[in-house]
Formats: sequence, structure tokens, C-alpha cells
Amino acid sequence: MQSTMIKLSVAIAAAMLLAGAAQAHDVATDGKEARTVLQARQLADVANTKGMMLTVTYAPGQASNPHRHPGSVFAYVAEGEVISKLDDGPEVHYKAGDSWYESPGMRHVVSRNASDSMPAKLLVFLLLPDGAQVAEPLAK
Repeated sequence: MQSTMIKLSVAIAAAMLLAGAAQAHDVATDGKEARTVLQARQLADVANTKGMMLTVTYAPGQASNPHRHPGSVFAYVAEGEVISKLDDGPEVHYKAGDSWYESPGMRHVVSRNASDSMPAKLLVFLLLPDGAQVAEPLAK
């Protein structure tokens, strides 16, 4: 039942994303990808935490700079395909409809569009500590 509710929630969020977001706005990026914040709210039931929903759009062949997120991340591939590598794990190829979770502080060393000819879009849900940025660049 819980798995069905999660899938339904992701499907509804993806449908809203694909239909467009009237209040969306672009924010600065730490790489070449475009981030669009769809919603950001202080959580009433979790002290000192902000919930955020955003899209990350990659043009063909684009990649993010290595980074980490200070809070929990739930990522869903809404369009296209992406390659992701967390910490010392393997590179994983995700396709539209796939999703993953990143624990706070994990190193996101690879995040890129898997295609050189098609765009890719992620729907991302973040839980961020107050005052934290969406992503922090990793030292080179």
C-alpha cells in the first residue's frame, strides 16, 4: 500500500511538472544544468527544515559539476536518461520513470545527461536544513 501511495505521489508530481508550473523560477546553478524551483516551504512538522521541489534540466551532453546536498534528496527522471554516481558507488543509468534517494552529504560525483542528442529532466524533492543551499560544490 505504501509503495502504491509513493508511486501515485510521484506520478501526480510528474504530471504537474509536465503540465508546467505557473510560479516556477530559475535559480543559480553550480554547473551547466538549469534548476527551476517549483515550490519551497518551511515545514511545520519538522523543525528547522525546508521542503523544496524543483526540476533539473540537462541539455544534450550536459553534466553537473561534482557536488553534495546538505539534506535528503529524492530524484525522479521525468524525461530522457541520466547517469549518476554517488560516493564510491558505480555509475547508474536511469531512464524516464526511474528514481533514487541521496542521503544528506553524499558526494554526487557524476550527474549527467546520458544522451548527446536528447534533453533530460529530473523532478527533485529536497529536505534542507534552514539556511542551506541546494547544493555545495565539491573541492577539486
